[in-house]
Order: sequence, then C-alpha cells, then structure tokens
Amino acid sequence: MTTHPCVRIWLHLIWTTHNLKKELTGNLTDALREHLLAHSEKIDVPILSINIQPEHVHCLISLPAKMSISNVIQALKGESSRWINEKGLTEHRFQWNRGFGAFSISSAHVDRLKKEIIDQDDFHKDHTFAQEYKWWAMKYGVWRKI
Repeated sequence: MTTHPCVRIWLHLIWTTHNLKKELTGNLTDALREHLLAHSEKIDVPILSINIQPEHVHCLISLPAKMSISNVIQALKGESSRWINEKGLTEHRFQWNRGFGAFSISSAHVDRLKKEIIDQDDFHKDHTFAQEYKWWAMKYGVWRKI
C-alpha cells in the first residue's frame, strides 16, 4: 500500500472578466495564455487544455491532492489579474468576476473536453457566452431544463 496520495481529479474551470467585458483580445490573449501555463506549472497544477475568449477562460486541469478548487482558482485568477495590472496590459484596472465554474470530468471524457476547449473559437462564432454557460451548466447538472 502506498503512503503517498494517488489522486486523479479532472476539472473543467470556467471564469469571466468583470462585467463580462470583452477585453481578452489580441496580444493580451497570447500573453495571458502563456502566463497561466507557466504559473500553473510553478504551482503544480497541470493545465491540459486552455482557451481564452474575449470575456472568459476555459481550462482543463488535474487537481492536485494538496489543493482545493478554491485555492486553484485563487492562484490562477488572483495572480493573473495582478500580473495584468502590474504589466499595464489593459487601459484600466483589470479584474475577474468573483465567481467561477468548476466541473468534474470523467477520465473517459478528458480527450473530448480537450477538443471542445480547443474548438471554442468556432463555437463562439454562433453562440454567446451566456448560451454556452447555460449549456455547460445543464450538461453538468447544475441547472435543469424547465
């Protein structure tokens, strides 16, 4: 029997800009992606897939045994907003909305979710973020169809 944790918890994380401002565009998108990937390695939270849309972020992560979901979100959102503001990457003080979505994923669905995250650009040609979030929430059982 092992004395070390043996954990594999996949999470789909979604969070948004303050007031859903569409400000994650152009060079900021690429810089933020690289920053989040580098910071996630530093804090030992592997990001398997990431997509940044103008007003929201999708990440597929493997949750480490030593961290809670709230700790991971704080580490990713809090540190990245501080970084954006320190670097002056937006014209005003940048901030994320307070909430987030965190949905557990079966190992059998990891590859499919990676593809869905990668395909976000195509998806958002025809769907708003509000439509997408409602779809995810219903898919994950947070909301029910009425």
